[in-house]
Amino acid sequence: MKRAYVFPGQGAQFVGMGKDLYEAYPQAKEMFEKANDILGFRITDLMFAGTDEDLKQTKVTQPAVFLHSVILAACLPDFKPDMVGGHSLGEFSALVANKALNFEDALVLVSKRANAMQKACETNPSTMAAIIGLEDAKIEEICAGIQGEVVVPANYNSPGQLVISGSMKGIELACEACKAAGAKRALPLKVGGAFHSPLMEPARVELAQAIESTRFHTPVCPVYQNVNARPFTDPAEIKANLVAQLTSPVRWTEIVRNMVADGATDMIEVGPGSVLQGLAKKIAPELTVSAGTVQPA
Repeated sequence: MKRAYVFPGQGAQFVGMGKDLYEAYPQAKEMFEKANDILGFRITDLMFAGTDEDLKQTKVTQPAVFLHSVILAACLPDFKPDMVGGHSLGEFSALVANKALNFEDALVLVSKRANAMQKACETNPSTMAAIIGLEDAKIEEICAGIQGEVVVPANYNSPGQLVISGSMKGIELACEACKAAGAKRALPLKVGGAFHSPLMEPARVELAQAIESTRFHTPVCPVYQNVNARPFTDPAEIKANLVAQLTSPVRWTEIVRNMVADGATDMIEVGPGSVLQGLAKKIAPELTVSAGTVQPA
């Protein structure tokens, strides 16, 4: 029996997230307060009692989701992962969970990533959309056929669910074409910009410098990385994949299948929401899927 721990990305946030941990566990309180110091603002105020609008800002969302995931993992009893993975931003949480990164360094990188992505979004207004009920190959063909606009597959989430990313016009044209090709839904997403697309190149360059100057350690178990869905333990390879992730698609369907092929029987989602549990049930129904939960202290 092998346990795979997985960590969600942007979009899983909710007002009040982490407040129970802060109040019940001294270790959680200490980590949250350390995060306030590192970030230079009280992110706990926004997480515990802010507004949905506060939490939707990329520069707040990403560290908030990261903090909830990593601090929850630190409070879990019997936390011994055999393998880890994270959806987009969640890959940073996974790298703390398998000890490739320490908490403080990872939070600094997440904050830099969030700010760099927000800047890229403001420079190039762009968006994403979820395409439901159409073959991946057909969506890839539609994206490739749109001329003069950036539009690419961004998140391979589960069979029949693929998120595309690109310019405003490109996404509009792709959504129309996908509906015409028989998609059940083509749903524009409320996001800050075109994540996991070439429009994130300025953010990738900025983040690459920060990642290069950060010390990564040999992890205690493999991380299945977004760019190619394969397991890695070499710090240099992990760094390179983490940089490439910003402009490459998230291959989540393959990650879950590869974990199962490598012996995963239990998949535990650690962090806000339950999106990854839902995707896992569609991708690999044979998995035992659950949420990482703590007992009241």
